Amino acid sequence: MSEEKNLVLEMINVEKHFGGVHAIDDFSVKIEKGQIHGLIGPNGAGKTTIFNNITGIYKPDAGKILFDGKDITGTPPHKVAQLGIGRTFQNIRLFSNLSVLDNVIIASNLDATYNMPQAIFHSKKYKDREKFVQEKAMELIRIVGLQDRVAERANSLPYGHQRKLEIARALALDPKLLLLDEPAAGMNAEESMELVEFVKEIRDQFHITILMIEHHMDVVTNLCDYCTVLNFGKTIAVGTPAEVKSNPDVITAYLGGAD
Repeated sequence: MSEEKNLVLEMINVEKHFGGVHAIDDFSVKIEKGQIHGLIGPNGAGKTTIFNNITGIYKPDAGKILFDGKDITGTPPHKVAQLGIGRTFQNIRLFSNLSVLDNVIIASNLDATYNMPQAIFHSKKYKDREKFVQEKAMELIRIVGLQDRVAERANSLPYGHQRKLEIARALALDPKLLLLDEPAAGMNAEESMELVEFVKEIRDQFHITILMIEHHMDVVTNLCDYCTVLNFGKTIAVGTPAEVKSNPDVITAYLGGAD
């Protein structure tokens, strides 16, 4: 019972089919509070499809998804976000023409407590909420190190800064679970190691659980507590990074063979 209380996310025998293709085939995972869990495997293994099922973009064809013990299978994306699941994307999805500050403010307003008339007439409730949201957004921007670029447009930022802005925007939802889709994509070795420390810091500071898709094995090795390895929608290994890296099936399917 104690393990169940400590579970943030549990996926039980989840399947997703596209025509005759089993993008996810009988997938199960348990992720405990505070863990950083890696989801790895070759392109087309079904990793992003798992994220899309968790966040409600897709509805599973079979199985169940539990978040904090609550069944969220097929819950719409905005409801999933409100429940406490934040996400970044493999291809960065920022509001490109808006400022750094506005990108974070928009995410912070997902759970706005004022109504339309209060917004139109700038009631005290509206003003108090807007002040709170702006202060919260500025603090998140400071935490990710973009405080000197708050007025810059998102699409003018260097790639690594755009990644950090996307994480700040996800954190604005006050998530219990953060899904990171290839956060080190496009980064060199030095930037990747900086990302490792950054993700550890936000995990510890915000007391969140992280599920991440990542291809950089140095990032996985230095960051993840446990990993699940997929191939063609099926789980082929589960364990610590050291354990999965030495698994013969993983070596064959993902790491390029015994050599």
